[in-house]
Amino acid sequence: MLRVAMPNKGALAEPAAEMLREAGYRGRRDAKELVILDADNDVELFFLRPRDIAVYVGQGTLDVGLTGRDLLLDSGSPATECLPLGFGASTFHYAGLAGGVADVSQLEGRRVATSFPGLVRADLKKHGVHAEVVRLDGAVETAVTLGVADVIADVVETGTTLRNAGLEVFGEPILQSEAVLVQRTDADSNPLLAVLIRRLQGVLTAQRYVMVDYDIRRELVEQAFAVTPGLESPTVSPLHDEQFVAVRAMVPRRSTNAVMDELYEIGARAILVTEIAACRL
Repeated sequence: MLRVAMPNKGALAEPAAEMLREAGYRGRRDAKELVILDADNDVELFFLRPRDIAVYVGQGTLDVGLTGRDLLLDSGSPATECLPLGFGASTFHYAGLAGGVADVSQLEGRRVATSFPGLVRADLKKHGVHAEVVRLDGAVETAVTLGVADVIADVVETGTTLRNAGLEVFGEPILQSEAVLVQRTDADSNPLLAVLIRRLQGVLTAQRYVMVDYDIRRELVEQAFAVTPGLESPTVSPLHDEQFVAVRAMVPRRSTNAVMDELYEIGARAILVTEIAACRL
């Protein structure tokens, strides 16, 4: 049995649940369900607060979990990241009043408000800065205006919320975060973990790549390979017309149109683009 922690709410919850469904695991039918037994896959799913997932996994209560890299690092849990999942991206920055603090080194002796105290303390320590970390739950943008802190450390997306509060970002990002699969230290001994990772990698491949099939003259194969190198190397098959070969390769989804244009330019024909099915072996 593999015991898996899942976020029960928040921005990561639905994408995480959808990813496991695509990987062939059972999903919950009711948002109030806290535990699901997926007997077909020998997996038990536990729906927990996203902030608690790394703690449960790190303490060995559960084998693996889907959570944010920011939440993992903030928790200080001994759980380890084993696979980035490609969704829930966010960037953490320091921010303060315009014209005020311009560098992390200037935070010495100041107050920093954040919802991620563990993450911020670790970053301040890395920079050799001694500052007071003020923990706040929820929005922290008003902390400076209300006199609770001198600067804040928070997720920054468009920056609109910060500007509305009269704040601006300074210094390098504290962290580039995204959803990740985390595991307890001895989880490698469970063969079902390897199955889960392989399936999730299959989902990621299906999300990021498409399959391109085309025919090309033999003498143009090397040129075609430069356009469609594939993940490893393209598959080449002979055709009845010996002057041509059939080529199959995976290409990044985001560059599909550009790849097709280049293939047409070098003389490829019968170009077919198809979706890739996620592996559920």
